[in-house]
Amino acid sequence: MIQTKPIFQLVLTVPSITDLGQTPMGSRKIAQVSGGHFEGERMRGKVASAPGGDWLLMRPDGVLTLDVRLTLQTDDDQLIYMSYRGLRHGPKEVMDRLNKGEKVDPAQYYFRMVPVFETASEKYSWLNRIVSVATGRRESTGPIYDVYEVL
Repeated sequence: MIQTKPIFQLVLTVPSITDLGQTPMGSRKIAQVSGGHFEGERMRGKVASAPGGDWLLMRPDGVLTLDVRLTLQTDDDQLIYMSYRGLRHGPKEVMDRLNKGEKVDPAQYYFRMVPVFETASEKYSWLNRIVSVATGRRESTGPIYDVYEVL
């Protein structure tokens, strides 16, 4: 059985999304991540002002794929590169409500990610050696993720 341990909750601010339209791969959008914060027992901080974003692709089968890159800055001034791939999907009526910015119970749709971390920080070097998973929910201002280390 897989066991996990919480790392942090990540709250992202996404002020704008650029719609590239229908590409050969699906409907492509690029979301700017302008800020946010994270907090957990082992670390806390903010999303650094370095460029960050989400390259979203709505596949023909209705599954939204995420390709996200961020820089986290801990409250003790350490930098951590975080990238993740993920999937979001659910019943059409639920996803329509979610896409309109309505509050939707996250139990009604699937929103999962696989974060990878990279840091030069000695204190947080343990992040370089773990597998992690996350669950997400979409709020009107941006996504919120609960990130876990797989033990």
